Amino acid sequence: MNLTLRDIGFESDEVVTGLTCDSRAIMPGYVFAALPGTVTDGRKYIEQAIESGAAAVLSTYGLELPVPYMGVENPRLAYAKMAAAIHAGQPQTVVAMTGTNGKSSTVEFLRQIWAYAGKQAACFGTLGVQAPNGYRPLTHTTPDAVALHKTLSDLSGEGVTHAAMEASSHGLDQCRLDAVKITASGFSNLTQDHFDYHADAEDYFQAKARLFMELTPINAPVVINVNDEYGQRLVGMCNARGQSVLQVGWSGQDIRIDEVMPRASSQLIDLVVHGKRHKIELPLAGEFQVLNAVAALGLAMVTGVETDKALEALEHLTGVAGRMERAGRTKGGAPIFVDFAHTEDGLDKLLRSVRPHTRGKIIIAFGCGGDRDPDKRAKMGAAAAKLADEVIVTDDNPRTEMPELIRKAVLVGCPGAVEIGDRALAIREGIKNLGPNDCLVIAGKGHEQGQIVGTKVIPFSDVDQVKLALKELGHV
Repeated sequence: MNLTLRDIGFESDEVVTGLTCDSRAIMPGYVFAALPGTVTDGRKYIEQAIESGAAAVLSTYGLELPVPYMGVENPRLAYAKMAAAIHAGQPQTVVAMTGTNGKSSTVEFLRQIWAYAGKQAACFGTLGVQAPNGYRPLTHTTPDAVALHKTLSDLSGEGVTHAAMEASSHGLDQCRLDAVKITASGFSNLTQDHFDYHADAEDYFQAKARLFMELTPINAPVVINVNDEYGQRLVGMCNARGQSVLQVGWSGQDIRIDEVMPRASSQLIDLVVHGKRHKIELPLAGEFQVLNAVAALGLAMVTGVETDKALEALEHLTGVAGRMERAGRTKGGAPIFVDFAHTEDGLDKLLRSVRPHTRGKIIIAFGCGGDRDPDKRAKMGAAAAKLADEVIVTDDNPRTEMPELIRKAVLVGCPGAVEIGDRALAIREGIKNLGPNDCLVIAGKGHEQGQIVGTKVIPFSDVDQVKLALKELGHV
């Protein structure tokens, strides 16, 4: 690294050994970013950081400290820029994908299309980092600015030329992506989520829109799903800015989904790409996967993949862990899907996607997370009651809330549902109720390997529980 404090704006020639906003991670020579936050205030920990060897402090104006100090109006922005300087380098092509639902699948599909076209490709976000040299985990959808730039720098060092990343509203609002050189951006949709953080839908939308209005260069292309009002509104904003916009979706002008014919575990799709019709067999179930695939197709095209090659790649896509993942099936042939859907819209899309593939009844087991947007609980219950034939309400990640109160709020929307707090027992009950033409959907946790109860993470996997229950019930 060989940077000094002067290289990143301080009045000192001391060598910088690292940067962090976590006082517990301070080592001698580190810069401590004391950031005001929504949960805690980093300025409370300045003394502790200095005692641990912090060489300098970045924070707000007006502090008097015994070490080099930088006070700025927006310390999060300065933190992101420092992170980019300390962990320099990124792949030549970096795509940022935002929206409420579909980000993880879209960036993974884009990675697969790039790889099919011979690119050294990677993606990262909720599911961790997937790169040519293997998988590694991440802790946040959009990592802390230091972790983000270290990831980009490491990928570049490994020879990755194309990287796709998820851009969460939190990450965008907190300036984590502000120093990333973005070469293309995408938008999937916007529905209710994270209203524990955002004041309302407009505040949530504006956080997402920052990616396009402030962080994506005017000469960089954007791909927008125009199926909802927010996508259409974003198209207008990007056009007014002078950006090149590729519109995709059921009403997309550039990539239009004309028809979808469900098969047992795949879908035949009629796509109209720049006026030319193409028939594709997508080896994935669920209409929402079609939307994710066409978004990835558009992003591949605007980042240099030939259209025919990108279309060919769609027929070779493999699913993403915890996204309508088939975890098993009963002896009678009833499939069991695990999915990350944790919003009203996500649940609606999931159940509507399963219906064309199911001749019998749909059973759903789901819950809602604690310490998160309570307003969506009854709405998710209502979506489940409307679109599934049997509903089991169980626990998700209750965190510090009382699980029974979360379930009670969900049951307001689906008063006829069965309530089973123990998630493993709820999964087992859903499997016991399956007939040969039925389908069980387990929603909310997807790929997660733990359940957050209080402040502890208890090992728990929906997929593992399905396999265990199938064995115990004699289906294996």
